Amino acid sequence: MILQALVAEYEDLHSQNRIASPGWGVAKVSYVLYLLEDGTIFQVVPLLVEEQRGKKTVLSPRTIRVPAPVKRSSQVAARFLCDNAEFMLGIGSNSERTAACFQACRELHQKILADIDDPAAHALLQFFSTWDPASARENPFVLEYWDSLISGVNLVFGFHEQFLQDIPCIASAWEQYYLNQSDAPEGVCLVTGKKGPIQAVHPSIKGIRNAHLAGAVLVSNNTQSSTSFAKKRSYNAPVSQYAAFAYTTALNYMISDRNHIFYAGDTAVICWAAGAEPAYQGLALGLLDFPAAYAEQDLLEKAKHLVQGDPVEFESTRLDPNRPFYVLGLAPNAARLSVRFFWQGCFGDYVQHIAAHHERMNIVRPKNDNYPVLPLGKLLSETVNQKVKDKSPSPVMAGELLRSILQDSRYPATILNSITLRIRAEHQITRGKAALIKAYYLKNTHPDVPKEVLQVSLNPDSTNVPYNLGRLFSILENIQSAANPTINTTIRDKYFSSASATPAMVFPVLINLAQKHLAKIGGGLQVVLEKSLQEVMGKIGEEFPSRLNLAQQGAFQLGYYHQTQARYQGKAKEES
Repeated sequence: MILQALVAEYEDLHSQNRIASPGWGVAKVSYVLYLLEDGTIFQVVPLLVEEQRGKKTVLSPRTIRVPAPVKRSSQVAARFLCDNAEFMLGIGSNSERTAACFQACRELHQKILADIDDPAAHALLQFFSTWDPASARENPFVLEYWDSLISGVNLVFGFHEQFLQDIPCIASAWEQYYLNQSDAPEGVCLVTGKKGPIQAVHPSIKGIRNAHLAGAVLVSNNTQSSTSFAKKRSYNAPVSQYAAFAYTTALNYMISDRNHIFYAGDTAVICWAAGAEPAYQGLALGLLDFPAAYAEQDLLEKAKHLVQGDPVEFESTRLDPNRPFYVLGLAPNAARLSVRFFWQGCFGDYVQHIAAHHERMNIVRPKNDNYPVLPLGKLLSETVNQKVKDKSPSPVMAGELLRSILQDSRYPATILNSITLRIRAEHQITRGKAALIKAYYLKNTHPDVPKEVLQVSLNPDSTNVPYNLGRLFSILENIQSAANPTINTTIRDKYFSSASATPAMVFPVLINLAQKHLAKIGGGLQVVLEKSLQEVMGKIGEEFPSRLNLAQQGAFQLGYYHQTQARYQGKAKEES
């Protein structure tokens, strides 16, 4: 289903003239080599464009339409009209290999353009006949950019201010060569159901973060274990050359669009709707990460209408909740790509699942928190120590969390374990951690965490003992802070983890300490604090539990967070 959906996306994009035809692709090109009629290089022009990456503006190669490159690893295989300097100019670090590369490139261009009667084709053939790689440094234009040229960047040829691949007769010669070069066996394609030449080695997918620089493959069979009935490589799961070209071209096109790709850990999240209208991607990824380009309230309002089954206008496009929609998660794995998840359904279901997740995550927020809705990236950061250099969340956990959100299924236990470890290490419960605990137990129901504690804000009527123990700890911390306003190390720093795990061992000590603090406070504040202390202790009973399990510790943590935020909000009202 993944390849079929990608082939359909390619055909939608191709019908809108937004993507290359068979035999063509796109590549990041850094320089153009302009030729005279006699084949002399008379100008080398950089094709670098400014690109915003975070807060920095960098120069990046320009993405242009080029003949589809052949796949190669270490073998010498030339590419038509777009390649690196080792092939195009015969210059590089390995002289023996470089000579073979340039010779292969020369023979390929002479073979394709031999019968083309055009000045640009004649100039290129003349270049390959007269160019001497050993004398390349004598050309001042090549020498000016020498270090950049031999760094492996892509080059193209130009003639009279035009790229050679854009000249109709040369493009036609390439297309004829491309269609007639295949000697692959024919078979029935598993993707299209049509008979045609079978692709032995699938083209590479480029642009996935941390994947192989030369590209990684999504479909690959090159081990003995994948050989079946003597059919090696990809012939035991036949995909036609057209389907292989179509799905890789569509995928590379979507990956190259930085505005419509999102990363959850190491997983690249790519989504698309049938019909290839980019507005669906914009809203879909916006609801996950809430980028600055969109107003959060506007996104949430549109999501509300879509959940109700009503079409909405977004980016000048009428979004249909019944439109088929796909989400693909890809992670790097050496020279291959791993599929973390694949979700398909209608766009309205996707929005509904995201909205349900946001509703479960809804919890009272601190006054200095500027996120109306917590983005996925912010949630994942809650599982990582922010003081270490590498702040990347666990890739497996990130993929599992996103898959559970898309499918509206149970949250993975790994997310709860990660949050619990961070709380024990940091002795602090942020909004994100509390929201994840609340959402986890709302979806993954547990008898020790009843719904009465899984509220947006403080539930003073709850009789759940672990929840009220968390409230009690917050009150005791408040009493200590009132008695010692300048204290650096509070009971939270010393006792939070042990109080949530073994209350009977810790709370008698803390209550005895609180009595001394109350006597020090005095006045009306002492009366208020004593009243709140007695009120919560009355809901716990005469004895403290000897031990709390993991779920009960979650209720404890929510009680602490709710009580603390209620205290802070009360102070904010008094100040205002």
